[in-house]
Amino acid sequence: MTEDTMTIREMCDAYDVTPRTLRFYESKELLFPIREGQKRLFTRSDRARLKLILRGKRFGFSLEEIRQLLELYNESDQQLTQLTRTYEIAQDRLADMERQRAELDEAIEDLKSQLKWGEDMIASLKSQKSAAE
Repeated sequence: MTEDTMTIREMCDAYDVTPRTLRFYESKELLFPIREGQKRLFTRSDRARLKLILRGKRFGFSLEEIRQLLELYNESDQQLTQLTRTYEIAQDRLADMERQRAELDEAIEDLKSQLKWGEDMIASLKSQKSAAE
């Protein structure tokens, strides 16, 4: 390995991914390692792309969205198209996440209310049982 490339094992260790994940991203044309027989060597570009893939996945972007955004990097407009599209997708994703959080907050409050009702019912039934004995 040179300092510009990493093996699949080194990539796995550095980015906490599995070899299967890296091969999957390669099959989806998200990564383009140098192939030497069965050996894969990942370049600095691959490492940068993997960081963006993992960040995009963390934010809930689909692999297709990530692939399209990565392809926009090669536009000759100093990344304006890529950054603009990424910003638009991120805004949509943030709105989705905030909606999901609001729904989850509502469900949590409902469950807490139901648990309080259950707690009160259990206490009442225990009290009635003790009084009857």
